[in-house]
Amino acid sequence: MKKKIQFAVFGLFFLSLSAFTAHKFYVAIYQINYAPEKKMLQITMRIFTDDLNAALLNKYKAKANLGDVSETPEDVALMQKYVAENFLIKVNGQNKPLHFHSKELENNVLICYFSIKDVTKLKSLAIQNSVLTEVFPEQQNIIQLNAGGKKQSLLLSAETKSGTLNVQ
Repeated sequence: MKKKIQFAVFGLFFLSLSAFTAHKFYVAIYQINYAPEKKMLQITMRIFTDDLNAALLNKYKAKANLGDVSETPEDVALMQKYVAENFLIKVNGQNKPLHFHSKELENNVLICYFSIKDVTKLKSLAIQNSVLTEVFPEQQNIIQLNAGGKKQSLLLSAETKSGTLNVQ
């Protein structure tokens, strides 16, 4: 009987340890702020560097070192190209290009700053976001919009790559 109890305790201990193993999650956050006084959308993208480097290798067959001391201007240009191809925004029904401003590293998260200019009035944003979804099917891209004091959000994934936010 004592051996059965020890075996049960050991089994529960093993199960509890296995339940708490590290699980990698795939998420990127895009914060979009409408600045009517500047007639622009200000976009901040937060994305894990290792995931982004893996996506660049997958798509372009080029090893990038974003967020590393060996990062090159070519790595940054490749990242800009990738984002421009996979993160598309229509403002009020019209395609608008992203303008890259800068980036910074915070631990293993790359924070990139973009803008969309000449937005005199914001009525709707149609967003298509397939960033990282071709490499990580469980990738979730969270879009947060702050416009006119109102906040809205959108969850995009491999299954749902696009959505629209309407501003009233």
